[in-house]
Amino acid sequence: MRKTVWLVLSLALTTSFAFAQDKLKPGLWEMTMKSDAMKNMPKISPEQMEQMRKMGVHVPQMQDGGMVTKVCITKEMAEREQMPMTQNESDCQAKNYQRSGNTYSVDVVCNGPNLKGNGKMKGKMNGSESFSSTYDFKGTAHGQPISQKHENSGKWLSSDCGNVKPMAEAPLKK
Repeated sequence: MRKTVWLVLSLALTTSFAFAQDKLKPGLWEMTMKSDAMKNMPKISPEQMEQMRKMGVHVPQMQDGGMVTKVCITKEMAEREQMPMTQNESDCQAKNYQRSGNTYSVDVVCNGPNLKGNGKMKGKMNGSESFSSTYDFKGTAHGQPISQKHENSGKWLSSDCGNVKPMAEAPLKK
C-alpha cells in the first residue's frame, strides 16, 4: 500500500506544474504536498532513509505534515505551455487542460493495471516563482479503493539546479 500512496503522491506532485499566463521560471523548485494519506504513512527512520538513498532511491523530505522535494525545470520545460508528467506515470494521462489568467485546471485519468481512477487539479500561479493547487483523486490502487486529497505548493529557489537532475517527461495529451 505504501507504494500506491507514493505513486499517487508522485502523480499529484508532478501534475502540480501547470502553466498559466505567467510561465514558470526555469531552475530549482521546492515542491510541498500535504494530504491526509501522508499523516497515516508509517514513519521511516533516518537510518532507513539513508540506506534507501544509498541504494539510489529518491526519498522526499517529510516536514510539517507534508512531503517536500526539489525539482529541476529546464528552460525548454518552462517555455512550453503544458504540464510535465514523469514517464513512470504512463498509466495516467493529463487531459482537458484549461487556463484563464493565472488559474488552471486539468483532469487526470488513470487506467493501468495498478492504478485506475480520475482526478482533478485546480491551481493558481502567483507570478513566475510560485504556485498553489489542490488535487482530488478517486479510484482503485492494486484493487483497493482510494480517495486522495492533496494541497500542493511550489516556489522557485534558484536558476542553478545544482545536482538535481531535470524530470524525465511524457507528453501531455489534450
